[in-house]
Amino acid sequence: MITADGRVWIDYLAGRMPPKAQLLDQILEDSSRDVVLLDVVLMDVLRICRFEHEWRLTNEALSDLPVQIAGGKKTARSAAALYRQLRKTGITVRSPIDLLVGSCCIQSDCALIHNDRDLTPSQEHGLQAFTPEKS
Repeated sequence: MITADGRVWIDYLAGRMPPKAQLLDQILEDSSRDVVLLDVVLMDVLRICRFEHEWRLTNEALSDLPVQIAGGKKTARSAAALYRQLRKTGITVRSPIDLLVGSCCIQSDCALIHNDRDLTPSQEHGLQAFTPEKS
């Protein structure tokens, strides 16, 4: 199973194609891959839509993807523990959404396509970053 963080989806949907968005595009074209959208990432992507037509188009573009719930008691506790572990090493994750995404991916053994410096340290705690080499 593979998912992507909000920044990658935003670039992809806006037609900006940096390497991670290109990777997402390749994965979406590959029917042998199970791609899911985390509910908190869906919220994160939809919340930046400034105009109603942007919201409708974005919502429609994402509507066929299966949505996985990232939250719950276990994930919340795991995210808080991850935050504490990272803080002990001097790293502060700025976004609670990144903590939930990272923890959900760790718990569900889901590889993550990301371009976010706040998620990189989580790779030392079990987060699998999806890279072309892992395809």
